[in-house]
Amino acid sequence: MSGDALWIEGPDQVAIRSGQEGSGSLVRTLYSGISRGTERLISHGKVPKAEYQRMRAPFQEGDFPFPVKYGYCAVGRATEGAYRDRNVFALFPHQQSFRLPDDALTPLPDDLPAERAVLTANMETALNVLWDSRAAAGDRIAVIGAGVVGLLIASLAARLPGAEVTVIDTQPAREDLTRMLGCRFALPDDAPDEQDAVIHTSASSAGLAQAIAIAGTEAQITEASWHPAPVTIPLGGAFHSRRLRIVSSQVGRLPDTRNARWNYARRLRKAMELLAADDRLDELVSGETAFRELPDRWTDIINDAATLCHRIRY
Repeated sequence: MSGDALWIEGPDQVAIRSGQEGSGSLVRTLYSGISRGTERLISHGKVPKAEYQRMRAPFQEGDFPFPVKYGYCAVGRATEGAYRDRNVFALFPHQQSFRLPDDALTPLPDDLPAERAVLTANMETALNVLWDSRAAAGDRIAVIGAGVVGLLIASLAARLPGAEVTVIDTQPAREDLTRMLGCRFALPDDAPDEQDAVIHTSASSAGLAQAIAIAGTEAQITEASWHPAPVTIPLGGAFHSRRLRIVSSQVGRLPDTRNARWNYARRLRKAMELLAADDRLDELVSGETAFRELPDRWTDIINDAATLCHRIRY
């Protein structure tokens, strides 16, 4: 069977056409979310050939660069199977309906609105990044980059007792949102130094260089960005003399410190619980578009720097 889906057919060119529904329980999509950072790279045809396999979404159709049916933030209503008549989350592209085995669906907590649940994949990433950063209570924590993932990381870090969290971004318009989440805001020129933990999410050489500049002695810099091209960073000076460490964080693997007790299903359920507990996170959805209107709106959504999570309504 097939359902209407959004396909990226060329640089900033999308169309609605049939996509395979798959097999398993039927889900009627309510909302999906555009994860702008990743989907902009794909829309621009910027996925390197060496990363074609690693960058595939779980239920992607087509191959990079184009055409591809891509996405991983779908919320729908199961109409059959173990979760019949319940709202569920799935790592599925933008499509009106789909079928998946029950073990690929996660039921939403009763107190998590379907509209907010489109942030689930991003929250799961944010939780993993915070674990990898080893930031702790009382720490001075800097998050560089006020995109969706950066802001979710900051919102979690701000819940650590006594933590002083600063979000650093080039867009002054992100200040009110940052402060609403209980964090300080700074433009790059005003960033505080001597940070105990620095988390970089801006996917830029300048952001990573700043992370090195503001990290305290023997601090860890956690690189949460995926860089589509080589970066240039200063490995002399502060990096060398302060004995800094740069570690990568990627949601596809759990931290070693949690492998014995956690699995992906437990992490996903916890991400949903964290979303349900904080209605301020509704503000991270910066816009909403009806599914059928996407071909006319796609370029504006993807290329607008003000876009955080853009929700698609079915």
